[in-house]
Amino acid sequence: MTHMALLFSVLSVLNVPPPAAPALTDQRASPQRMVSWTPGTVRCDGEAITEAALRPAVEITFIDPQQVKAISYRFAIDAAGRTHSIARDAREFSTVGQDIGPSLAASRFAAGTKRENCRIEYAPKFDRLSAAPIVDVIAYSINPAGRRLPQEGWDRIGAVGNCRDKPRPTALLSGHPEFLKLKATPGARDWSLVGYDTDASGRPINVRIAEGTGNDELDAAAVEAIRVSRFTGGARTGCLYPYWRSAGKLAAPEPPAEEQMRPANAVCPARIEWATRPATYYPPAYRKRAIEGWAIVAFDTAPWGEVGNVRVLEAQPAADFGEQATIIVRRGRVAPSTQGASGCVETVKFVMPVDDSAAEEDEPPATD
Repeated sequence: MTHMALLFSVLSVLNVPPPAAPALTDQRASPQRMVSWTPGTVRCDGEAITEAALRPAVEITFIDPQQVKAISYRFAIDAAGRTHSIARDAREFSTVGQDIGPSLAASRFAAGTKRENCRIEYAPKFDRLSAAPIVDVIAYSINPAGRRLPQEGWDRIGAVGNCRDKPRPTALLSGHPEFLKLKATPGARDWSLVGYDTDASGRPINVRIAEGTGNDELDAAAVEAIRVSRFTGGARTGCLYPYWRSAGKLAAPEPPAEEQMRPANAVCPARIEWATRPATYYPPAYRKRAIEGWAIVAFDTAPWGEVGNVRVLEAQPAADFGEQATIIVRRGRVAPSTQGASGCVETVKFVMPVDDSAAEEDEPPATD
């Protein structure tokens, strides 16, 4: 009887279906979604202020929305209304939200009173491309963040009219705004999407601004550029063409003198002799908004020239510049010495090139 009971127990176990294998997490299995970030109320020393922060640029991602949480930042506001000392509360790496820090650096608040201990939270919102606000889809097509706009997005933008029917119209004569004579918004790239039809001769008619960021000078120049253009293809409706103006430069606040930041116990020559000078790599999201910055870093050196113990003493207007500066300095190498050095200080400056905006505005627009 004992053996029979044991046999029944074993058979019962064998007849139970095995547990399902755990599902493998593959971010690419999720459909592409557009994620936007809504800035919350700004509070400084616990008191709400009426002005709102700029909305970060939208993104397209495969990430499961359940994996993305709200992101909060702390910062301060100077007497001119500019933000500084911007730092994210949690520093874990994320592939989304790369424009939150830069958009906060580009935000302006009422001038007159310095504000400290400011905080803001950004809430994510995920939409399928078929349901995302059309203005966000258009904005992404003009100002993409990494990956191209999927075909589904292009189909939504060009859903009206027959201008996308093949053979598509081509320009016989193209008008071009004088971009550098147009006003630029500091820290923000402006764009105008011109809508128009063409008559049988290819002359644009019904020219208007379909969507845009509201830069009146760019809007007027974009409409005029289309009006003087001529196209093949005969009579068409629902044609669209984008123009943009690069962000105006936002200069960084003046950095303090390195001597003021040097550790009291520093044993380092006043002038550092670099055998391999670090190459500056501009944080891409800040460059896109033309936001300049700097970081003062301290470090030690080994007798053979290796750089180590790199730490940020101060970075403005955002901690992101400090993180980038530590990477840059670590890649450098100083001239060999007998004893090495400690407490060395270097200022890493991130400065926009003079001709950066001109080159960007000559780029052809993205198309499907």
